[in-house]
Amino acid sequence: MPRSLSPLSVPYRAFQRGGGILVFLAFALGGGVSIPGVGPAGPLVLVGLGGLAVLALVGYEVAYVRRFSYELGGDTLDIDSGVLSRRSREIPLRRIQNVDISRNVVQRLLGIALVSFETAGGGETEAQLKYVTFEEAKRLQRELARLKRAVDAEAAEGEAGERAATAEPESTELFALDRSELAILGALSIDLRVPGILFLLVSTVGSTVISSYLDALPGVALAGVAGALVFGLALVSWAVGAAASIIEYYDFRLVRSGDELQYERGLLQRYDGSIPFDKIQTLTIADNPLKRHFGYATLYIETAGYAPGGSGSGSRGSEAAIPLAKREHVLELVEQLEPVGTVDLERPPRVARRRYLVRYLLVVGVLTGISYGAGTLFALPFPPWIPLLLAPLAVLFAHATWRNRGHWLGDHHVVTRNGVLRRETKIVPYYRIQTVIDSRNVFQRRLGLATVAIDTAGSLSLGGQDAAAVDVASARADELRAELEARLGDAVDAYRAGRAGIGFEDEPRAEPGASDGDGDETDDREPHGEET
Repeated sequence: MPRSLSPLSVPYRAFQRGGGILVFLAFALGGGVSIPGVGPAGPLVLVGLGGLAVLALVGYEVAYVRRFSYELGGDTLDIDSGVLSRRSREIPLRRIQNVDISRNVVQRLLGIALVSFETAGGGETEAQLKYVTFEEAKRLQRELARLKRAVDAEAAEGEAGERAATAEPESTELFALDRSELAILGALSIDLRVPGILFLLVSTVGSTVISSYLDALPGVALAGVAGALVFGLALVSWAVGAAASIIEYYDFRLVRSGDELQYERGLLQRYDGSIPFDKIQTLTIADNPLKRHFGYATLYIETAGYAPGGSGSGSRGSEAAIPLAKREHVLELVEQLEPVGTVDLERPPRVARRRYLVRYLLVVGVLTGISYGAGTLFALPFPPWIPLLLAPLAVLFAHATWRNRGHWLGDHHVVTRNGVLRRETKIVPYYRIQTVIDSRNVFQRRLGLATVAIDTAGSLSLGGQDAAAVDVASARADELRAELEARLGDAVDAYRAGRAGIGFEDEPRAEPGASDGDGDETDDREPHGEET
C-alpha cells in the first residue's frame, strides 16, 4: 500500500524554503524600504506581499506532500512525486546499495528524518524521502534489507530459501566509540583546510593593512610575528579539526545485522546507515605518524560508486567504518569482513628510494633559490640559506616514502600500501577488480619503474584514489598485470560458480593480530628480502 510523507514535513519544508522571505521582510522593514507610489502604507504592503508569498509556499508544500507517495514492492521501490510536473520512478531493489537516515537537531525535535537511497554506478543520490517519521525511516531500512534477502533467497530451494527470506537477522555490536577514544580522535585531528581559507581571506581582504603593519616592524620583531602566526595557525587548524571530528563521530556505533553493517554517528547531524557486505569493494586501513606511534588506526569501507554515511551526495569520499581504534581492533574487523591472513609486503626496488631523494632535494634547492632571489629584492629576517637545513629532513622523508610502500598478492586479495603522513593500506578482493592500469611516466621509464593501479567500482576509485603498486620494477609490473588479470578471471569464475562467497568465509582465517594488515607482524618487522 502506498505511503505518504510525514505531515510535519510541511512546516519544516516551508520554513526551509521560506526563511529567505522572512529575512527579506525583516531587512526591508528595519531599513525603512519604501515602495514608490504607496507612501506611508509601504510597510503594510510589504507585510501583505510577504504573507501572500508565505501562504503560496505553504500551499505548495501541502500539495507536494499530499501528492508524494512511495511503496516497497516485491522487487522495486516505487516513488511518485511532483505537483505541476509528475514523476514516477521504479528503482530495482537489487540496485540499491545503501539506505541512509540523517536527522539534524530540528528534525530530531520534530521526530522526522531524511531517507536517502543510494545505488551503484554514481556519486549522486538516487532518491530521497523528505521527510518521514524516524520510526518509518527505520522500518524502511529493515524492510528493504528483508526484501533484498528474499530476492537473494529465491535461488535457494525448499525450506532453506524460505528460512533465509523470513528469518530475523541477529545483531552484534562490533564497535562503539567511547568518550576517551572520541577525545583522542579529536586530539589527533587537524583540519588542513584552515590555512588555505585564512590565506584566501588575507590575500583578498586584509593584505594591504597587514603589509603596511609588517613593513613598520624591525627584522627581529617580524620573525617573532611570523612565528606567532605559524603557531596560531597550527592551533586554529587543530581546534577546528578536533571540533569537527567530535561533532561528526559523537556516539559512533557499528553493528553487524545479518549480511550488512549498520552504523550510527553524529552530534548536530545524526546519521543512521547500512553497508551491505556484498557491496563492499575495498577496505582501507589509514593512519598517520601520531596514530602509528600510539597504536591507533582508522578503517574505511568503500562501496560501489558511493561513500556511505555522507550527506547523500557521495562527494565526501569513503566514510570511516571505524574512525579511530586500537590497531588490533581494526584488524579483527578486517578479518571478519575480508579474511586476508598474514601479509608480507614487497617493497619497491632501491632505485625508487634514490628517485624520492632526488625529488625532495630538488624541492629544497628550489626553496633555497627562491630565498636567495627574495633576498636580492628586500631584506629577509633570516639568512637565505636557511632552506638548506631541510636537506636532512628530505633524506629521512625519502627513506620513509620507500619504506611505507609495497604490494602483496594473496590467495584471494591484493594488498597495497602507500603514504607517510597519511599511510593507506588497501585490501581489494580479486573479484572486485574492474581494470588493471599500467602507467609509466618519463622519469619512471628512465629508471625502469612502473605503477600498477587496481581500479574498482569503489567511491575513491571514481576519484582516482585506487589501490596501486607504485614504482615497482618494469618486469615486475608486467608480471603483476598478467597475474592480476589471471586471478581476476579465476575469482570471477569461482564467484559465479558459488565456490567463493562474500568475504571468502570458506577460507581459513588467521589469528586476530597475527598481522597488522600492512605487511608487518610488528612495527619493526621488515618484509622478506629487504633491508632498512
